[in-house]
Amino acid sequence: MDVVSFGCRLNSYEGEAIRARLAALKLDDVIVVNTCAVTAEAEKQARQAIRRLRREHPKARVVVTGCAAQVAPTRFAAMAEVDHVLGNREKLEDTHWLSLGADRVVVGDIMQQTPPALPAVVEFPGRPRAYLEIQQGCDHRCTFCIIPYGRGPSRSLPLGAVAEQARTLAAKGYREFVLTGVDITSYGHDLPGRPNLGQATRRLLAAVPQIERLRFSSLDPAEIDDDLLRLIADEPRVMPHLHLSLQAGDNLILKRMKRRHSREQALQVAETLHRLRPGIGLGADLIAGFPTEDEAAFARSAAIIDEIGLAYLHVFPYSPREGTPAARMPQLPWPERKARAAELRRRGTVALARFLSSRVGVDASILVEQDGLGRDETYAPVALPPGPPKGAIFNSRIGAVRDGKLWLEAA
Repeated sequence: MDVVSFGCRLNSYEGEAIRARLAALKLDDVIVVNTCAVTAEAEKQARQAIRRLRREHPKARVVVTGCAAQVAPTRFAAMAEVDHVLGNREKLEDTHWLSLGADRVVVGDIMQQTPPALPAVVEFPGRPRAYLEIQQGCDHRCTFCIIPYGRGPSRSLPLGAVAEQARTLAAKGYREFVLTGVDITSYGHDLPGRPNLGQATRRLLAAVPQIERLRFSSLDPAEIDDDLLRLIADEPRVMPHLHLSLQAGDNLILKRMKRRHSREQALQVAETLHRLRPGIGLGADLIAGFPTEDEAAFARSAAIIDEIGLAYLHVFPYSPREGTPAARMPQLPWPERKARAAELRRRGTVALARFLSSRVGVDASILVEQDGLGRDETYAPVALPPGPPKGAIFNSRIGAVRDGKLWLEAA
């Protein structure tokens, strides 16, 4: 039995839930590929993994699930290497795993289905931090994004269930947690009392004091409100590291993407974050070569890296997804998209080096990720001497930057 997950932290979380359920159900002959649909490249990687896993496990049952399977089940069902295709809701229900032989493709209407139960994940093998799913789906319709059709509408998980999950994971020894979902800044709109993300996170930290460090997955700049800003400013257990779903730095491109923030709003949010948490590490997603992006628009997107003070970039050359409005817009040549992505990554490397240099001389709190590597509060990579166990947290002064990592001050 094996589970291979692609894409976001939410998919990784659900992959571990699937692994736990398959073990409990004693389905030892099943190989699961939990796919991502965010780009065409992600889907291509999933297909390559399916073929490889079939060669390595010729007698196993190969089950494909996840967002790409939800939006394009027939494409995966057409692969000779695939035995079964399950939708995003179905993958979290025991009944479908117990009846794998009945129907080859079981993919329901994700837009009509009720929220799935909270997956019971009691450990994350090999990972130093735990993930907490707090939200599913997305109500927005960015023109480049297929994910709402793979995840359905936004649905929040009750805070009590999230807290119970956190206590279970803390009892297993996890000290750092990441709140994850598809659009976590929309959390709470469908719950009694409509608690927002900032309010809910404050209550979670009060209810589960065992949480020592907390991070968020990607945040929409348009939904970072005063409650969330106050939490970031005054709660020391919330790490000074945020990842923004930025996508572009040009207003016309943002409008054509159907994003809800402007360039000016993004700059204002970043300025506020830097003021409230000096030294904060900011990351962002940026799409290079979106349809109709001219040289001037690209230059504005590239410039925002320095203007916002980004440290970490996730750069994607634009990838048209069938069924999205952007796929019908005038497309830039693929070489141009790749070249622009390469330029953004180059600028990102320079920005990261600058940020790492700012950490020299700082007393940092470091989570050990693996032998020889950790992450400080700002998520900066730290080279470590052998010895500290995975998941341990310790304090040390940063002495230097070498090879893209922070190094501890010599004793």
